[in-house]
Amino acid sequence: MPLLELQKVTKTYGGIVAVDQASFEVDQGSITALIGPNGAGKTTAFDTISGVVEPDSGHVVFDGRDIAGLMPHVSANHGLGRTFQITRELSEMTVLENMVVSTVHNGFRSLLGGRLSLTERDKAMDLLKFVGIEHLAETPAKMLSYGQRKLLELSAVLMTEPTLILLDEPAGGVNPALLERIMDRIEEINRGGTTFLIVEHNMDVVMRLSRSVVVMAYGKVIVQGTPEEIRSDDRVLEAYLGTV
Repeated sequence: MPLLELQKVTKTYGGIVAVDQASFEVDQGSITALIGPNGAGKTTAFDTISGVVEPDSGHVVFDGRDIAGLMPHVSANHGLGRTFQITRELSEMTVLENMVVSTVHNGFRSLLGGRLSLTERDKAMDLLKFVGIEHLAETPAKMLSYGQRKLLELSAVLMTEPTLILLDEPAGGVNPALLERIMDRIEEINRGGTTFLIVEHNMDVVMRLSRSVVVMAYGKVIVQGTPEEIRSDDRVLEAYLGTV
C-alpha cells in the first residue's frame, strides 16, 4: 500500500522544467531509492514532497492527504522527516542541543528556557547512542566530522518520530566505516516500521538498501522497479550513458 504518491507533479523555474509530470509511489514500510544523473530533478522532487517548494501542478499524497504546498513544519507534524545533501546542523550549538531543537513542539522553547526536560534529554541521548555518537553530546556540532554530522542529522530527524524519512545522499562524503554504520541504522529503523525514500548516487548503497528504485531523467520518471529490474533496463543505461 503506498504511503506516498506523486501524481503528475510538475515544477518549473522560469523556462526550466525541473520536474515534468512525475509520478511514482513509495510503499509503506519500504526503502525506495530515487536515482538519476545530475540534473534529473531528484532534489526538486524532494523539495516538492517536503514543502520546500510548491509544485506548479500535480498532487503529493502522503498517508492519504494531499500535502502539496504545505510548509515543511506542517508536513513534519504529519509525520514527514527529511535530511539534506549538505547537513544543516546549528554549528555553534552542541550535539544535544541540535537534537532537541529539531523537535516540532518543543525546540527553541526548551533551549530559550535554559533547561531541557528529563524526557527530552533521555530521548535524545538514546537516539545518539543508537547511532553511536552519544559520547559527543556536549560537543559543538562544528567539531564533528562530516560522517558524524550525517549521523547527527539522522538521529535528529528521529526525534520527531516520522513515519516517512526522506534521506538526501546519506553516503555522500562519508568514510566506509561510518557509511556501514549509517546503512545498518537505516535498515534497523526500517525494520521498526519507518518508511524511507532515499536519493543516492552510490549504487552499492542503492542495491543493498532498496526494495524499489525510481529512475528520473530530464525531470521525468522513466521507470520504477526492483533493483534487479533497474540494473538491466536499457532506459536506465541510456539515461546515465546517453546510449545503449
